[in-house]
Amino acid sequence: MKRNLDSVMNRIKQSAVSSGRDPESVRLVAVSKTIPAETVKKAIDAGANTLGENYIQEAKTKFNDLISYPVSWHFIGHLQTNKAKYAVRIFDLIHSVDSFKLALELNKQAGKTGKIQHVLIQVNVAEESSKSGISIQNTLSLIKEISVLNNISIKGLMTMPPFFNEPEKVRPFFKDLRNLRDTIRREEIDNVGMEELSMGMTGDFEAAIEEGATLVRIGTAIFGDRN
Repeated sequence: MKRNLDSVMNRIKQSAVSSGRDPESVRLVAVSKTIPAETVKKAIDAGANTLGENYIQEAKTKFNDLISYPVSWHFIGHLQTNKAKYAVRIFDLIHSVDSFKLALELNKQAGKTGKIQHVLIQVNVAEESSKSGISIQNTLSLIKEISVLNNISIKGLMTMPPFFNEPEKVRPFFKDLRNLRDTIRREEIDNVGMEELSMGMTGDFEAAIEEGATLVRIGTAIFGDRN
């Protein structure tokens, strides 16, 4: 586990340096979905400090099992509105907000405890029907709509590009997300920060870093193939 994690961290650092970036500007989200808590503990002991989960029910159990560990929890899967109350309790950052309806419910649940819930807007850059996310064209209007909610703070964008075995084929989608981020930044919308770009997974995270990723979501390279 430690060897895998160290290898990934080293690759992140090399990619950042080679593209003229500060390695500290890229953070690893260790994707721990379907991985038992005992194995996740080993990853934390090896240096993982941010965990990415896809399923609320699984995350609730794991969060309770690992509550004594000083890690940051990120939700990276599709979030149903009726699970928003659990997401707000557990997660420091929700990567997958793609509708005003979901943002409104997160805002309501966060408001009950006075929490400001940090979120990313999930953009379906390739407009794949099989994936969640708002279209590029509608992202700015959604962000403006969400920006008035008192208990939501938008921190940036997330995408899941089409799957290719060749990272260079994915690069244009990473560029599109970065360009969208820059466009939104120029609008200077109150309550909206565009510091985070969540993009890149085990097969393509180096290309994502070269295109500006600040959060890379990596599971297989750390934990191995899932069942």
